[in-house]
Formats: sequence, structure tokens, C-alpha cells
Amino acid sequence: MAGIGLGAAALMFAAKDPVIMTVNGVDVPKSEFEYLYHKNSQQQINPQNLDEYVEMFKLYKMKVADAKAEGIDTLSSFIKETEQYRHDLAAPYLADSVYLNKLVDEAFERSKEEVEARHIMLFKSRDLSENPAIRVRIDSIYGVLKAGGNFEDLAERLSQDRNSAARGGRMGYILANQYPYAFEEAAFSLSEGEVSEVVESPVGYHILKGGKRRPARGKVQAAHILKITKGKTDAEKAAAKQQIDSIYEVLKSFPMNFTEMATRLSDDRGSARQGGMLPWFGAGEMVEPFDSTAFAISDGAISTPFESDFGWHIVKRIGHRPAPGKSEMKPQLLARMTSRQDPRYKMIRDRQTETLAKKHNAQINKKSLQALRTLVSGSGMDSTSFAHARAAQFYNDELFRIGKISVPVSEFVGTIDKINQTNPAQALDLFDDNFDAFYNGRLVSAEEDALAVEVPEYRNLLKEYIDGSLLYEVSVRKVWDRAAKDTEGLQRYFEQHRDEYKWNEPHAKGYLVQAQNDSVANLIKARAAELGRDTLVNTIRKEFSRKVAIDKVLVAKGSNPMVDNIVFGGPVVTPKNANLEVYFMIDPRVITEPEEVGDVRGLVTSDYQNQFQEEWEKELRNRYPVKVYDKVLRKVK
Repeated sequence: MAGIGLGAAALMFAAKDPVIMTVNGVDVPKSEFEYLYHKNSQQQINPQNLDEYVEMFKLYKMKVADAKAEGIDTLSSFIKETEQYRHDLAAPYLADSVYLNKLVDEAFERSKEEVEARHIMLFKSRDLSENPAIRVRIDSIYGVLKAGGNFEDLAERLSQDRNSAARGGRMGYILANQYPYAFEEAAFSLSEGEVSEVVESPVGYHILKGGKRRPARGKVQAAHILKITKGKTDAEKAAAKQQIDSIYEVLKSFPMNFTEMATRLSDDRGSARQGGMLPWFGAGEMVEPFDSTAFAISDGAISTPFESDFGWHIVKRIGHRPAPGKSEMKPQLLARMTSRQDPRYKMIRDRQTETLAKKHNAQINKKSLQALRTLVSGSGMDSTSFAHARAAQFYNDELFRIGKISVPVSEFVGTIDKINQTNPAQALDLFDDNFDAFYNGRLVSAEEDALAVEVPEYRNLLKEYIDGSLLYEVSVRKVWDRAAKDTEGLQRYFEQHRDEYKWNEPHAKGYLVQAQNDSVANLIKARAAELGRDTLVNTIRKEFSRKVAIDKVLVAKGSNPMVDNIVFGGPVVTPKNANLEVYFMIDPRVITEPEEVGDVRGLVTSDYQNQFQEEWEKELRNRYPVKVYDKVLRKVK
């Protein structure tokens, strides 16, 4: 896709973007050369002059041509990586910032208030076929309310949210951005006493009743001591009340003992391990009256005992923080509303689809789409229904058109034919969502192609990334891996150029060992005498574990204090690791020049790579013809 898009862009842009050079028959536009030349100049302390850069650029393009000759641009891994970069690069250009900011503003305005929420709720079933009947039940409850039924009474008797049902459906005050979007929309739009229509959330069906409002209070952190009464006998409840009162009497005189007493005496063992500490929480996240009590007292204060549905509590407020500002909330809000689980994701996608369909003159063939929907609504989606689709007359018909590009029904069916959902109603919802995503994806792809024509910055960045990736991959093949993996060649190169690798200082070579104590050191020395040197390091590490540190070393005089002390007569050293206080060397030797390629492997590998690089570049110049158009080159700024 990226290659096709850039090719089309090059054809359309050629008239106003003259060719500055041709490499292996491929035109390089002046804009691309100029962009890279200026970028290179800005990154260099001593920028190259134009002639120097031209020579470097020609080699760069020859290497890209060689990468294509190697077929690197056709590898599935390369295509996948390039497509991902293309999507990521295009994302900021595709975002409807006005609409996104509108949704952010809406969410932020709601966050300024806490709303008292009441609801009647019926949970959805895991068996999707049962949900239509559950919807009929909630609709009948709504009908009773419309006829004058009492909301609190119905909530207490029929709501399946047992925490709120016992209080006539009252959930307490809630914060925005904590509940499913449809639920939140209803809760924050209802006036006090107003009853909503049925609201569907991912977990159930709700009827809400509006309540009071108050300014958002932010969040608090608190610790508590709990004596549980839930599920207890009357005698046990009385004992719990007596215990909490006794604890409070002690805390009145010794408030500094709260943490210790919570750890020892609280029945909430989870928080007791942290001295009663609970995570930060806001409105609606704790049961009443825990919520109101924690917010009512000041930082550092300890409440009197109070009872919740769980038992008797004493709360100590640790700290508080106000509701966050818009700039602080915006990243979290954007992350939430652009998550596929949030309904606003579909709202954003649908708006983008509408905008791009207008721009690219896209048209859906409603007849073909309806034929598919009729098939799915009748038999769901499975191998049988897809077999029927493939046999249908409309299978090769146009599903939609974007500009001059026609997309057939068969192409879309190929993206969904592994889905298995036999419930027709659920299958139709799934079908619609997949079609919306597929149509949007093709529109986005068309817009990404258009960006390469319309936006020079996008075009240049994308081309730079693609060519840079090709250059990297072909360099790995032709130079870096080729040199690093050629063991015999490295050895041969070292022997031929041994005189070029000299040291100014003598080097110590051997095995540096740090041991826990003298006894361990003696055991290591004895064990080393039994071992071959190819297994020495791994065996000693395995057998002595944390009692030893051992490494093969080749270090210049003056670069390692312990080696200097052992080999070169330097002062005694106190090791940084106090647990490994004894140090010595196994097979210590002093050498004045490299003995083998491993002694200077990094240098030899680098020089060997340079040899391959020179040979490769010579080959490139002979293989790939380059023509520079001097008249255009002179116009480069």
C-alpha cells in the first residue's frame, strides 16, 4: 500500500517538482533531495557543502536500489512494519481535533460536579439469546413507572444491583468518567426527580432517576479500622460495637497508635497489612456513610465510630487532592474515549467516515449491503451462511466505491468469514460493526495516499523512513552481519593486519575472581585446577552462586584497580561489593600486544566491515547508473 501510494504521489507531483537526479532509472524529485539536505545540514556541527552531500546522497540511493534488487521491500515483515509506520505517521493528520476537543470539553464539564444517582438495573446474561427477554422485562418496569409506579419501591423489589436496591436504588453521589458512557450521559443529564428511559450498558439495562448535584470534591486517601457485622448474629454485632468503642477510647488518648491498632485489630485484613490504608477514592467509590465521613473530616483527623453495611468503622483521613484541571485530565480522557470499548470510539470513527466519504466521493452500494445484512439477519454468521454468500449472485458485485476504486462484496466477506455467531440479532450487530470498521479502514487508506500528494512533510517523512529502513536492512546483509559472522575471515584479516593493532600500555589477561572469603577462594582455586578453560566461568558461577563473581578479563594497566594490584603492583583495593571481599586472578599473564583476534575483536570487526563497505560501494557505482540534472541542482537553496 505504501509503495502504491508513493508511486501515485510521484506521478501527480512531477509537474511542479522537477527531477534532480535519476538513480537506476528512478527519478528523485528536488523536494525530497532538498528536505534531506537541509535536515542533514541542521544535524551536523560542520555541515557538508552541496557537492559533498550530492556524492553521499547518490550512494544512499544506490544502496536503496540494491535493497530493492535484493527483494527486501517485498518481505512481509518489511511491508507490515512500513504500513504500521504509515498509519502512525498519518494519525495526527487524520484526527478531528475540533470534535475530539468537543468530547473532552463535555467530559471535563461533567467532572466539575458530583451527581446523586439512583437506578433500577437488570443484568445482561452471558447467554446472548436471553438478553431480548431481559430487555422486555426492563421495558415493562419502565411502563409501570410511566403509569405512576413508585421508583424506590420498584428498585427495592426488582433491581438486581443489590448494593443500591436496599436503599431504593440510591447509589450515592457519582463522578463523571467512572461509568459506561450511556449510563453517565443519562445520570448527568437528568434533572432532580426525572426518570430516564431504558439505558443499555455493557453489563445490563438501567432506568435512572435524577438526584441532587454538588461541586466535585476531588479525592481523599484514608485508613480505617473495621469490625465486621455483616452476616453476624445479634450477639456478635453487639460485641463488634463494644470492640470498636473500646478502640476509639484508646485512640482519643493515643491517636498516634492508629496504624499499629489497625494492623492488629481491623477485620479488613487486606488493608490491615498496610496499617488500615486504602487507595485514593472519589465520590461513589465507597459505600455510605464511609464516603461522606471520609470527606467530612480534615486531614489527620480520626472519626467517631460509624456503621455501614459491612460493619463498624473508624476512619483516619490521610490526605486529599482537588479535582484535576482540564490539561491534567485530557490525556486520560482521550485514551478512554479512543479505546474500542468506549462508545465514543464508534462516534469518532463514524464522524471520520462521514468526513472522508465526502472528501473522496465514496458511495456505498446499498443494494449489495442490504443483501448481505438480510442473509446475516436470517441465519447469523457461520461457515454455512458464508457459503451461501459466496454462492449468491451479489458476491462479486460492488459493495462500495471510493473515488475510482471499486471494492467488491467478496473482499469484505473475506475479512469476516472466520466469525462464528449463530444468533441472528447478535450477528447483525457484529456484522454492522465489522462493515463500519472495514469501510472506515479503506477510507483512511485513501486519505493516507492523498496525504502523500497534499502534504510535503508527510510525504518526505514517509519516504525517508521507507528508504532508511531499506538502507539499514541491506547494510546488515552486505556489511555488518557479513563481517561479524565471518569467523575465519576475521581471523585472516587480523593476521594480515596484525601490525596495525598495537597497545600503548601492557595488558593483563586472565580470569578475575571475587570471593566471599578466603575459604571460598581456596575452594575456587582448587576447582579451577580441575576445569578446562572453556567451561571455567560458567561452572564456577553455577557451583558457587552468590559467593563468587568471575569474569574473563583483558585490561590495560591502570584501568582496573584490582587487576593493577594483582598484576602490576598497584595498591590494595577494597572491593565495592562488601560481600565479595577477597579477590585474585586465575591464569594471570601480562601481554604487550594482541595475541589473537578476540583480544581486539571490536576493532578488527569494524575494520573488516569497512573493507566490505568499500567493496560494496565500488560495486554499487559500477552497477547502478546515476544522472544528475545540474540545472535543477543549482536551484537548491
